[in-house]
Amino acid sequence: MGYTANLNPILVRLSLAALWAFGMPGLTAAGEGTPGSAQPPSAAQGKHGERSIGDWLMRMHEASRLRSYVGTFVVTSNNGGMSSARIWHACNGNQQVERVESLTGAPRSTFRRNDEVVTFIPESRVVRTERRETLGLFPSLVKAADSSIPEFYSARRLGGDRVAGFETDVVQLAPKDNLRFGYRIWSEKKTGLVVKLQTVDTEGNVLEQAAFSELALDAPVRIEKLSQMMGATDGWRVEKSDAVKTTAAAEGWQLKSEVAGFKPISCYRRPSVGAPMPEGTLQWVFSDGLAGVSLFVEAYDRQRHSQEGVFSSGATQTLTRRIQDWWLTAVGEVPPQTLKAFALSLERRK
Repeated sequence: MGYTANLNPILVRLSLAALWAFGMPGLTAAGEGTPGSAQPPSAAQGKHGERSIGDWLMRMHEASRLRSYVGTFVVTSNNGGMSSARIWHACNGNQQVERVESLTGAPRSTFRRNDEVVTFIPESRVVRTERRETLGLFPSLVKAADSSIPEFYSARRLGGDRVAGFETDVVQLAPKDNLRFGYRIWSEKKTGLVVKLQTVDTEGNVLEQAAFSELALDAPVRIEKLSQMMGATDGWRVEKSDAVKTTAAAEGWQLKSEVAGFKPISCYRRPSVGAPMPEGTLQWVFSDGLAGVSLFVEAYDRQRHSQEGVFSSGATQTLTRRIQDWWLTAVGEVPPQTLKAFALSLERRK
C-alpha cells in the first residue's frame, strides 16, 4: 500500500479536471459512436442539439486552458477520508502554472509548470523536483491522438445545479462496460470550467467527490509571480527525482493480452533519491483517456512484500501480487476486476 499513500488526492483530482487543459486531439469533432471521425460540431451534437462526449470534453478543455482562478478544493471519499487545498491557477495558452497549498495533513506546497513539478516540504526543509507527464493517475489526453473515449463512455446532460455560487451544467459520463468507473461532472455554465467531480461505481454510488467550496474565476493570478515562488529554493535541500524513460520491453516485461480500451502511455524506471519508491522500480502507465492505471514492478523482498490482495480507498484501488522474483503493485481509479486483468496479463519476457 506504499504507493497509494504517496498519491496526493488533491493532485489526482485536479489532474482529471486538468486533462482538458493541454489539448485533446481526436475529440475536437468526434461523435459518440465514431471515435476520431471528422464531422462539423453541429453534426456531432445529435438529433436534439445534445452535445456529444467530445463536445463536452472540448468545452471543458477550453475553459481550463483559458481561465485563471483561485479557490479552495475539497476531496472526500466514501471511506470518510477528506483533504483540502488552496489553489492558484494561471494560464496563458499552453503555458499553465499552478500552486497547490495543502490545508490538511502535513504541510506541503506543490507548484506545477506544465510537466515540471516542485514540492516544498517545510518540516524537513526539502524541495523535490521532477518532471511528470501526468499528475496522479490520470494521463494527459494530449497523448491520445487516436482517443477512443466515445467507444467506452457515453455522455448525457442531467440538468443544472449551483456549486460555489456558480450555475453549472451537470454531465454524466457513463462507462459502456465494467472495466471503468463513471463520472458526474459539474461545469460552470458560462465557461465550462470543471468545478465539481464525482467518481461513481456501476451502481451509481459515489466513491469520491472533489469540488471547489469557494472559487474566484478570472482572478488576477500572474504566471511570473508563481514561477518566482516556484524557484525560491535558497536555504532548502533540493532533491531531484527525474525518472528515466524506458520501455516495458527493454525492461523485460509485456502484456499477454490488452485490457480493453487501455493503451500504454509511458514507462519509467524510478531512481531512489527523493522518491517514495525503491531504486529500480518500473512504472508502466496505461489510460483509456479518462481512467488511468499504473503498474509498479520491483524486485521481490520477503521482508517488505508479504500481503497479496486488493485494497480500496475511495475510488482508488490497489492490487499487490508476487510474480516469480518480482512484486507487482497495480494502482488505479478503476474497478478491482480491471487491475486483476492487468495482473493476470503481465508476464516476464522470455
